[in-house]
Amino acid sequence: MLVLVAPGQGAQAPGFLNPWLELPGVADLLTQWSEITGLDLVRYGTEADADEIRDTAVAQPLLVAAGLLSTRALLDGGPPLGLDRVGAVAGHSVGELTAAATAGVLSERDAMAVVTRRGQAMAEAAAVTRTGMSAVLGGDADAVVAHLEGLGLTPANINGAGQIVAAGTTEQLAALAAERPEGARVRELKVAGAFHTHHMAPAVGALKAAVADLAPGAPTVRLVSNRDGRVVTDGGDFVERLVGQVASPVRWDLCMDTFRELGVTALIEVCPGGTLTGLAKRALPGVKTLALKTPDQLDAARELIAEHGTAE
Repeated sequence: MLVLVAPGQGAQAPGFLNPWLELPGVADLLTQWSEITGLDLVRYGTEADADEIRDTAVAQPLLVAAGLLSTRALLDGGPPLGLDRVGAVAGHSVGELTAAATAGVLSERDAMAVVTRRGQAMAEAAAVTRTGMSAVLGGDADAVVAHLEGLGLTPANINGAGQIVAAGTTEQLAALAAERPEGARVRELKVAGAFHTHHMAPAVGALKAAVADLAPGAPTVRLVSNRDGRVVTDGGDFVERLVGQVASPVRWDLCMDTFRELGVTALIEVCPGGTLTGLAKRALPGVKTLALKTPDQLDAARELIAEHGTAE
C-alpha cells in the first residue's frame, strides 16, 4: 500500500521550483495561483532568497503550490497511475491543505485561497511576540516532553523517530539550548513563529472566517489527520481540523502509526520532499520511500506507484 504525503513549512529552499517550470503548463498554473494569492509564486520559487521565502505569508502558499503541481505531474502520468492507486494521503501542518486538495475535500483554487489567509494570519500572530521553534533530536520522548513543559515550551510537533519540535518565546528557546534534555540535541529551525501553540490562537478565528463559505467534498481517498492520526471520512470534519490545527500540536507520530496499521509498503513525499521521508526511514523500517524534489524523479515515483499502488 502506497501513501502520498506533503511536507510543511521549512521544507522550502531558494530556487526549488526552477526545474518544475520546465514542465508544460506549470508556469501557467503558477500564474493562476499567483492571482489568487496576490504573490508572484514564480519569482518566489525561482529567484527569491532564503529570507524572503522564510516569511510565513510567502512560505505557506509557495509550499502548497509546489505540492499541488508536483502531485499533478505525478498522478497525471497515465496508466496505471492515478489517485485510485494511492492508499492514503496526509500532510504535515500546512501540507494538510495539499492533502485536502489531493483528496478532493477542497478544490485547488480554494486550497490556495485558504493557505494565503492562513499564512497571513499566522504571520500576524507571530509578530505579536518574539517566538520560534527548535527541534529536539533523541532522548526519551516522555522525558523530553516533561522537560519542555518545565521550561514553558510546547511540544508543537511530535514527529516520531526521535524528533520533537519545541515552540515558544525566544527566551524559552534560549533556555532550552542552554539546558538540553538528557541524551538529546537541540537544533534551531528556520521558521518565523511558535506555530501550533497558543501563540497562534488569533489565527484560528481568521482561518475559521476564511473557510466559512466553503463546501467541502467527501475525501476520495483515505485522508489522515495530523490532530490524532485518524482517517477522516467527512470533508467538513477535516476542514474543522485544519482550522484548529494552527494552534494545536501536530501528531505526525500518530499519522505514521496509522500508515503502519494500514499496511504501508511505500511512501512518496511530494515536492519539496525530504523531511517526511527522513522520518519514515527511521520510524517505518522496510517501507520504500521517495522524496520528490525535481521532475527527474517522476519516473522513479511512478514506478513505485506501479509496484506498490493498489486500485481500490
